[in-house]
Amino acid sequence: MATQDAVAGDAAVTGRPNAADVAVVGAGTAGCYAAATIARAGYDVVVVERKSESEAGHIACGDALKGAANFPDAIPKSQIEPAFTNTLVDHGRFEIPQENVSVDIPVPGELAVVDRWEYGRLLIEGAKKAGAAFHYDTVVKDVRQDEDGTVVGLTAVRKGDPVQYDADIVIDGAGSLSLLQDKTDFSNATFDTNVSYSQFCSAYREIIETPEPVEYEDALVFKPTKRAAGYLWYFPRTATEINAGLGFQMNEEPMELVEDLKRDLATRSEFEGATVTDKLGAALPTRRPYDSAVAPGFIAVGDAAGHVNPTTGGGIAGAAYAGKYAGEQAISAIEDGRTDEEAALWEYNERVMDHYGGRYAALDVYNIFATASDVDDLMGLLAALPMGKLSEALYSGSASLGMSLKLRTAIKSFGHWGTIYDLYKTKNLADELLDQYGDYPSDPDGFEHWRADRDELMDRVYAVAGADPKY
Repeated sequence: MATQDAVAGDAAVTGRPNAADVAVVGAGTAGCYAAATIARAGYDVVVVERKSESEAGHIACGDALKGAANFPDAIPKSQIEPAFTNTLVDHGRFEIPQENVSVDIPVPGELAVVDRWEYGRLLIEGAKKAGAAFHYDTVVKDVRQDEDGTVVGLTAVRKGDPVQYDADIVIDGAGSLSLLQDKTDFSNATFDTNVSYSQFCSAYREIIETPEPVEYEDALVFKPTKRAAGYLWYFPRTATEINAGLGFQMNEEPMELVEDLKRDLATRSEFEGATVTDKLGAALPTRRPYDSAVAPGFIAVGDAAGHVNPTTGGGIAGAAYAGKYAGEQAISAIEDGRTDEEAALWEYNERVMDHYGGRYAALDVYNIFATASDVDDLMGLLAALPMGKLSEALYSGSASLGMSLKLRTAIKSFGHWGTIYDLYKTKNLADELLDQYGDYPSDPDGFEHWRADRDELMDRVYAVAGADPKY
């Protein structure tokens, strides 16, 4: 292992490499948990972060956290819990202006709304306590690979000076549409390169202080835009501090949709006389997790690997566990002396798919269906559906309805039966896809066969949804 002094020393000396067992790019949730996991095991890890020390952790986010009860031990929940500003939230509220109704949907498990910047600071502090070194003001320029294609480090500019990093493994936590993946040659790896802008969403949010408490302090409020490609949200950090934002597919015109948010804010009485304290935008995946997020010497985590619920945009808890799994797999590969072998990192893919990857892939089927559907028809149908079962579908990837519920739903949803039938067929395909992810291959040798079967199933999804292929 490299010495801690070698990692934390002056990286600004031109041409002088910084040696570490693992280099992590990005000080977000996944990057910090990966770094903390590796450092706690006694290995040297450096986190390369493009932002300054004062700005690190400042990330555009809806601030809602599903799965708030559990976090990996490398950075215990107790260390980040001070950033949990609202633990009263327990359900979602869908405002459906087309039907002039609001629909409350219970959300299983523990929810919270966080101060994302404070949460980010506490994450970094936790990883530092575990022994990770942080290099701020460092912009990665390229990925270094040896003659066999194994990733062996990075080149970057730190505080204006070029610097080189040597590492047994690079963990990519650089976020959506990561530059590292553009720079890496994956021609001899299974790493998923079937990635395009159409599979991602842009998000914009404002933090707004209201003069009086809002009446939805216990709810996460969602509202559709005029097109199915976007939605608004109002998430209460506290009763008087609201995260107001919107998400929209990258093939939409961003300024038009930001105007939708501004118009809606102007019509809501709770924001009269309110003050905007922060504005920020970002990109996030609204796609299935990468089929494979490993290559020799390289692992992608969190947003950089599509580890986000494609129907809600939630990704904090998944990113934390992706970091844990990547850190543990890196340790195992280093100890076995097999960092140049893709097979030595493959178990990371399996653990992600088993934990939440298959569920997110199944949920993406509903996302494809919704994006291809008429928004007014969908909202009318939403007002008629049994909300408990819809909640189950949103968070498990599947749902079942008893006969009595089917009858009641059929009566209430008269006029939307064609959509219901298509949704029924979509549900069956989502269930089938979830089962297929349960058979994710245990090594790279079975990967191409598994992927071919999955792609055939996805062709049926596109046919039912009337959607253009997403992948």
